[in-house]
Amino acid sequence: QVQFVESGGGLVQPGGSLRLSCAVSGIIFSQYPMGWYRQAPGKQRELVAGITSSFSTNYAESVKGRFTISRDNTKKTMYLQMNSLKPEDTAVYYCNARWVPTNAPLYDSWGQGTQVTVSS
Repeated sequence: QVQFVESGGGLVQPGGSLRLSCAVSGIIFSQYPMGWYRQAPGKQRELVAGITSSFSTNYAESVKGRFTISRDNTKKTMYLQMNSLKPEDTAVYYCNARWVPTNAPLYDSWGQGTQVTVSS
Protein backbone atom coordinates (compact mmCIF):
# COMPACT_ATOMS: atom_id res chain seq x y z
CA GLN A 1 0.00 0.00 0.00
CA VAL A 2 1.03 3.62 -0.39
CA GLN A 3 3.26 5.01 2.33
CA PHE A 4 4.36 8.58 2.98
CA VAL A 5 7.26 9.37 5.33
CA GLU A 6 7.86 13.03 6.15
CA SER A 7 10.99 14.41 7.78
CA GLY A 8 13.00 17.57 8.26
CA GLY A 9 10.84 19.58 10.62
CA GLY A 10 12.03 21.30 13.76
CA LEU A 11 12.12 24.47 15.81
CA VAL A 12 13.34 27.55 13.98
CA GLN A 13 13.36 31.26 14.67
CA PRO A 14 11.29 33.66 12.56
CA GLY A 15 13.11 34.37 9.33
CA GLY A 16 14.83 31.00 9.37
CA SER A 17 14.72 28.13 6.90
CA LEU A 18 13.92 24.43 6.85
CA ARG A 19 13.86 21.77 4.15
CA LEU A 20 11.25 19.07 4.41
CA SER A 21 11.44 15.69 2.68
CA CYS A 22 8.71 13.22 1.78
CA ALA A 23 9.69 9.67 0.85
CA VAL A 24 6.99 7.78 -1.02
CA SER A 25 6.52 4.06 -1.63
CA GLY A 26 3.75 1.84 -2.93
CA ILE A 27 2.89 3.90 -6.02
CA ILE A 28 4.60 4.80 -9.28
CA PHE A 29 5.77 8.10 -7.82
CA SER A 30 6.72 9.76 -11.10
CA GLN A 31 3.16 9.47 -12.42
CA TYR A 32 1.43 11.26 -9.56
CA PRO A 33 0.83 14.92 -8.82
CA MET A 34 1.95 15.51 -5.25
CA GLY A 35 1.27 18.03 -2.56
CA TRP A 36 2.45 19.33 0.78
CA TYR A 37 -0.31 19.93 3.27
CA ARG A 38 -0.20 21.40 6.76
CA GLN A 39 -2.46 21.43 9.78
CA ALA A 40 -2.14 23.97 12.55
CA PRO A 41 -3.77 23.44 15.95
CA GLY A 42 -7.51 24.04 15.74
CA LYS A 43 -7.44 24.48 11.98
CA GLN A 44 -8.28 22.32 9.00
CA ARG A 45 -5.59 20.73 6.91
CA GLU A 46 -4.69 22.92 3.93
CA LEU A 47 -2.63 22.59 0.78
CA VAL A 48 0.64 24.51 0.98
CA ALA A 49 2.19 23.61 -2.36
CA GLY A 50 1.66 21.19 -5.21
CA ILE A 51 3.75 19.78 -8.02
CA THR A 52 2.54 17.79 -10.99
CA SER A 53 4.18 14.87 -12.75
CA SER A 54 5.41 17.38 -15.34
CA PHE A 55 6.88 19.57 -12.59
CA SER A 56 4.33 22.40 -12.75
CA THR A 57 3.95 23.99 -9.34
CA ASN A 58 1.34 25.92 -7.42
CA TYR A 59 1.39 27.54 -3.99
CA ALA A 60 -0.96 28.86 -1.37
CA GLU A 61 -0.94 32.65 -1.38
CA SER A 62 0.42 32.72 2.14
CA VAL A 63 3.67 30.97 1.13
CA LYS A 64 4.29 32.31 -2.38
CA GLY A 65 7.80 33.64 -2.77
CA ARG A 66 8.97 31.93 0.43
CA PHE A 67 8.44 28.19 -0.18
CA THR A 68 9.68 26.07 -3.08
CA ILE A 69 8.39 22.60 -3.86
CA SER A 70 10.43 20.10 -5.85
CA ARG A 71 10.63 16.39 -6.56
CA ASP A 72 13.25 13.80 -7.45
CA ASN A 73 11.58 10.94 -9.28
CA THR A 74 14.71 8.80 -9.16
CA LYS A 75 14.59 8.92 -5.35
CA LYS A 76 10.78 8.84 -5.11
CA THR A 77 11.08 11.88 -2.87
CA MET A 78 9.45 15.30 -2.73
CA TYR A 79 10.88 18.35 -0.98
CA LEU A 80 9.69 21.63 0.44
CA GLN A 81 12.26 24.37 0.91
CA MET A 82 10.87 26.88 3.38
CA ASN A 83 12.53 30.27 3.73
CA SER A 84 11.61 33.42 5.65
CA LEU A 85 9.55 31.36 8.04
CA LYS A 86 6.86 33.07 10.09
CA PRO A 87 5.15 32.03 13.33
CA GLU A 88 1.97 31.41 11.34
CA ASP A 89 3.80 28.66 9.42
CA THR A 90 3.80 26.60 12.61
CA ALA A 91 1.97 23.35 11.88
CA VAL A 92 2.38 19.66 11.23
CA TYR A 93 3.34 19.19 7.60
CA TYR A 94 2.18 16.17 5.59
CA CYS A 95 2.55 14.95 2.04
CA ASN A 96 0.17 13.05 -0.17
CA ALA A 97 -0.61 12.44 -3.79
CA ARG A 98 -2.98 15.12 -5.07
CA TRP A 99 -6.14 15.33 -7.15
CA VAL A 100 -5.24 18.34 -9.27
CA PRO A 101 -8.74 19.71 -10.05
CA THR A 102 -9.52 20.26 -6.38
CA ASN A 103 -6.09 19.94 -4.72
CA ALA A 104 -7.63 17.33 -2.47
CA PRO A 105 -5.38 14.57 -1.16
CA LEU A 106 -5.70 11.40 -3.18
CA TYR A 107 -5.22 8.87 -0.40
CA ASP A 108 -6.91 8.51 2.96
CA SER A 109 -3.75 7.19 4.57
CA TRP A 110 -1.30 9.77 5.88
CA GLY A 111 2.19 9.63 7.27
CA GLN A 112 3.10 10.74 10.75
CA GLY A 113 3.85 14.24 9.53
CA THR A 114 6.71 16.46 10.58
CA GLN A 115 6.31 19.27 13.10
CA VAL A 116 7.45 22.75 12.12
CA THR A 117 7.55 25.30 14.92
CA VAL A 118 8.51 28.89 14.22
CA SER A 119 9.17 30.78 17.42
CA SER A 120 11.71 33.06 19.02
